[in-house]
Amino acid sequence: MSTKPVVAGTDGSEESLRAVEWAAREALLRGAALRIVSAAESLAGMHQRRDGTGVNTVTDVLIEQRNRALATAAQRAAAVAPGLIIDTDELHGGIAEAVADSGSGAGLLVVGSRGIGAFAAMILGSVSRFAATHATCPVAVVRSDSAQARGQIGVGIRDAETCTDALAFAFEEASLRKAGLTVVYARHGQVPPGNGAADGAEEALTSLLASWRDKYPSVQVTQDLADGHPGHVLSELSAHTDLVVIGRRPAGAGGRGPGKVRNALLHHAQGVVVTVPSA
Repeated sequence: MSTKPVVAGTDGSEESLRAVEWAAREALLRGAALRIVSAAESLAGMHQRRDGTGVNTVTDVLIEQRNRALATAAQRAAAVAPGLIIDTDELHGGIAEAVADSGSGAGLLVVGSRGIGAFAAMILGSVSRFAATHATCPVAVVRSDSAQARGQIGVGIRDAETCTDALAFAFEEASLRKAGLTVVYARHGQVPPGNGAADGAEEALTSLLASWRDKYPSVQVTQDLADGHPGHVLSELSAHTDLVVIGRRPAGAGGRGPGKVRNALLHHAQGVVVTVPSA
């Protein structure tokens, strides 16, 4: 059981508060503490003004909103996870970078997929995408309709080099939740019949999962070779699972920035998506 804390970012929106609630339940499941973070950064194009008393009104409002967001989030977390150790923390600097950095040393960083209204949705959406790409820990992006438990975890794999950490996370989650696990390898296009490619892929997937089945004998595993774009296949899977896990290469370490599959999944997913950095 992990002792690393779960970190959740909030901006005070209902979407982010639901993400905090999800993070609180996850922390309780892991036997970990919950750290809730929020920032009060002035956005580009917003000029600070002073009222008649010389008080910086824009900064004051942003700080007040941040403090209110943290207090409300802590209350919501305590309500869904009684007895959970909860801490709150103020972030400084650029929002996206600060949120991503807040996951340093955490077992999981949790963010909502969007915020309040169109403008905040753009802001929080960019923050969640940045965190899901750059944070050094696994990142869960939670949608507002992610509360229903389905007893199933999904994980998408591409190759043995990038899937080890994603598989470790997915198997551990399935074990903690006493859930089943669906392992998906999605291929582009149909496999020509009779060429043996499908059988070879099936055998390779079975071989890849053998040691994981041995390590987690209580987890019921289903493996699936799916035809179609991985982003579409995994988005469809997200409608029937508690969360979908995918691996990612560390930003700046041989990667090429946000991947097409990750972007498609984050945009179209119908549930929680967890991106797991590869070591």
